[in-house]
Amino acid sequence: MAENTEDFCRAIVEYLQLKLDVPAEYVTGIPWQEREALFDRGEIQVLWLCGLPYVHKADLAESGMELLAVPIPVGERYGSRPVYFSDIVVRRDSPCRSFRDLRGATWAYNEPHSHSGFNVVRAHLFELGEIDSFFAAAVEAGAHSNSLQMVLSGVVDGAAIDSTVLEWLGSQRHDLADEIRVIDTLGPSPIPPWVISRHVAASQRGALRQLLAELHLDPIGRDILADGRLLRFTAADDRDYDPIRAMAHKAERVSLV
Repeated sequence: MAENTEDFCRAIVEYLQLKLDVPAEYVTGIPWQEREALFDRGEIQVLWLCGLPYVHKADLAESGMELLAVPIPVGERYGSRPVYFSDIVVRRDSPCRSFRDLRGATWAYNEPHSHSGFNVVRAHLFELGEIDSFFAAAVEAGAHSNSLQMVLSGVVDGAAIDSTVLEWLGSQRHDLADEIRVIDTLGPSPIPPWVISRHVAASQRGALRQLLAELHLDPIGRDILADGRLLRFTAADDRDYDPIRAMAHKAERVSLV
């Protein structure tokens, strides 16, 4: 996940450790790709990951993981659902007024394994009938915050930013709303899920699910959720991610440049 989730994840791990009375560690300080690799090797048991790599892993013959829970963001636009959006962002002084106006523009995306910053855009282009060379150039920025900074600095004309990340960045930089415009919104999409290794004992998997599902009923849990800009956690089914599978299928046929 993006850097805005670090404090929240650390607080969740401390809470779960206290309630379950088991040793737990939040793995941080290394790139997300390394954390995902540690999960694949069984060295991390619980992972919060983007919906696109989730479906890739879930569709393996032996994925070795299952859904644990999904978060519901705070905000009227989310409708108390475990969804999020991709906001198409340009500078305040940009002449672009809609996504179509970005034809021939320069574009930034966080990374190619991202649904919200990359694949959802390609799926949208497919639906528009634009399967090749819509943008003049596309740059991999490495993170949503980097994509946004490239827009602000004028290095690129636009980017798709995870709505929850954009809201968090806006809460940290109160002048941000005066510097950018959201000219379009893609989604909603199923929110990035929490997954757990099947090597964890079934009893512990059940206990974790219950704790996350009931987090909002605990005063301490409510404070943790509020700091993470979340309402609560809820259960999820693999079929909930079929929309991402469908978008990934469309995206495969599209080249940004």
